[in-house]
Amino acid sequence: MTLTAYTEDTIRTLDWKEHIRKRPGMYIGKLGDGTSQDDGIYVLLKEVLDNSVDEYMMGFGKTIEITINEDVVRIRDYGRGIPLGKLRDVASKMNTGAKYDSKVFKKSVGLNGVGIKAVNALCSFFEITSYRDGMFKKVIFNEGNLNQETQEETGDFKNGTLVSFVPDHKMFGHFKFIEDYVESMVKNYVYLNSGLTIYLNGSAYYSKDGLVELLRDNVNGDGLYPIIHLKDEDIELALTHGSQYGEIYYTFVNGQHTIQGGTHLTAFKEALVKTIREFYKKDFDPSDIRASVVAALSIKVEEPVFESQTKTKLGSKDMGPDGISIRNFISDFLKRHLDNYLHKHPETADNLLRKIIESERERREISGIQKLARERAKKVSLHNRKLRDCKIHFNSSAERRFETIIFITEGDSASGSITTSRDVYTQAVFSLKGKPLNVYGLTKKIVYENEEFNFLQAALNIEDGLENLRYNQVVIATDADVDGMHIRLLMITFFLQFFPDLVRHGHLYILQTPLFRVRNKKETIYCYGEEEKEQAVKKLNSPEITRFKGLGEISPEEFKKFIGKDIRLEPVRIKKGDHIQKILPFFMGKNTSERQGFIIENLRVEEDEADVAV
Repeated sequence: MTLTAYTEDTIRTLDWKEHIRKRPGMYIGKLGDGTSQDDGIYVLLKEVLDNSVDEYMMGFGKTIEITINEDVVRIRDYGRGIPLGKLRDVASKMNTGAKYDSKVFKKSVGLNGVGIKAVNALCSFFEITSYRDGMFKKVIFNEGNLNQETQEETGDFKNGTLVSFVPDHKMFGHFKFIEDYVESMVKNYVYLNSGLTIYLNGSAYYSKDGLVELLRDNVNGDGLYPIIHLKDEDIELALTHGSQYGEIYYTFVNGQHTIQGGTHLTAFKEALVKTIREFYKKDFDPSDIRASVVAALSIKVEEPVFESQTKTKLGSKDMGPDGISIRNFISDFLKRHLDNYLHKHPETADNLLRKIIESERERREISGIQKLARERAKKVSLHNRKLRDCKIHFNSSAERRFETIIFITEGDSASGSITTSRDVYTQAVFSLKGKPLNVYGLTKKIVYENEEFNFLQAALNIEDGLENLRYNQVVIATDADVDGMHIRLLMITFFLQFFPDLVRHGHLYILQTPLFRVRNKKETIYCYGEEEKEQAVKKLNSPEITRFKGLGEISPEEFKKFIGKDIRLEPVRIKKGDHIQKILPFFMGKNTSERQGFIIENLRVEEDEADVAV
C-alpha cells in the first residue's frame, strides 16, 4: 500500500469560485442537462429570479422580463437597482448582500449572500448591469473571473437590474432548457405575488386568484367540492379533495417552492387532521382525512432556515424574531379559518365528510391485504429476487442522493445487461416478469394483490407518498419495439392511476437507447433514430450497420456508455390541460373502435403533412 505524504504542501485554500466549481452540489444540488426539473441550470435561473422577485415583494417594480435563447438567459427587473459601487462585490464576494439587513429585505428568499455568486462561478459568461437614479454600471465575468468593469455612466433607463448568463458547458454538458419547466417556475412566482407580471420570451404571466388559480391549473379534473381559499397575514391556503390516489401538496416559503416540504408541511398535515376531527367530532384516521387531498400552502418567515442551499425543504421551527412556532401558527390559523368556513358552507362540509367515509371504507377493505403484501415485499427484498439496490442507501450522509436512479426493465437479458453495466453506488435495477397488468379502472387494492406492483411500490417506498421516495429518477427501460412500447404505456398508466405525484413532480423517465450502431475500423457511432443513422453513414462511408432489436443485444460494455454521464432520458410530463381522468379512459379503456379511429385519422394527418413537405 502506497501512503501519500501528509504535509503542509497538501493543504490548499480554494477561492470562492474554485470551491463552487469543485463542489457544485453544495450550491445548486446537482448539475444535469436540463432533462430533470431539479437540474442545476434551473437553479441558476431561480437564483437570479429570486432577487428580482424579492424587489417586487419589497414594493419595487411590477414587471420582470425573462428571455431564453438556446443557452443564453437574460433577466431584467425594474426594482431599485443594486448600489453601483457594490455591483462587483454583490456578484463576486461570498457572504455579501443587503439581505442581512432585515429592514431592507424582510421575509425574502435569498438570505446568505451565496446564490448569485454560484451562478457567476458556474457560467462561462455572466454579465450584470445596474440602473439606478439615472446612472448605470456593468460588470462581466467568465467562470467567476472578472473580465470587464465599466465606469459609472449616465443614461435614460428605468431603475432595475439586468443579468445575462450562459451556463458553462464544461460543467453542464450539452444542456437544454425545457420551456415547460421554466413556465412552471414562472407561474409559481405569479401565483404567489398577485400584481406581478413576468414575461417569458414575450408571453405574459399574471395571476389574479393566486393559489386558487394554482390548484385550478394543476388539479386534473374538478375537485370534489369548491376550492377552499383562506388567507391571513403571512399565510395563504387553497384546499380541496380530488379523485386521485395519494396526497398532493404545493408548499412555499417567502415565494420559494419547497418541493421537499419541511416543518410547514408537517405542521399543516397535523393541523388539518386536528381541525377536521374537532369539527366532525369524530376520531378519523389521519390517512382517511388526507386521502386525495390537494392543497397549496404559502407562508412568510423572517430569516428562514432551509436544509440546503437549493432551499427545497424548510428547517425553521419558528416564524421569526417574535418566537411564534410554525406549528402553533398554522394550527391556530386552520382552527379559526377552516372551522369557520365549514360552518358557513354546509354543502362543502357534507361533501368532505362523504369523501373521508369513502376513504375509510376503502382502507379497511384492503388493510388485511396490505399487511400480507408488506411481508411479502420484505422477504423479496431480503432475497434480492426483484430488486438490485444501489449502495447509496447504506450511506445516509451521501452527497450524491440527487443522482439515484432505478431502472424498471423486463426480461432477464435486459436486466442482466443493465445490472452489469450500472454504477452500483447510485443506480438500482427492478426486474419485471413479463408484461404488467393494465390497471385502468381498477382500485388500489390491485397494488397489493398483484405481486409485481406490490414489490415495485415497496422498492420505491411510495405507499404513503413521495416524502420517502428512494430514487430521484424512476426510469422505464424497455426495448424500442412494439412490446417494449406497450410495457412503457402500461407502466405509465400504473403511475398515473395510483401515484400521479411521481409524474407531476418530474421523477418518471423513459430511457433512450440507440437503435443503430454504425461503425468502421476506426470509429463507432451510436444512433438514436433514422436521421442520426443517415448522418453517420455519410460520415463513415460504407460502414457496418447493426440494428438493435432489444436491450439484451447490447453488450454490458456498450451499455455503460448509455447509462453513464451521457445518459439520454425522456421525461414523462403532465402539462396543463392533460387531464388524467380523461386521458386514461381514452387510451387504456375498452373503447377500441374510437381509439382505432383516432390513430387512423392522425396517421392521415401526418401523411398529408409529409406530402406537403415533399
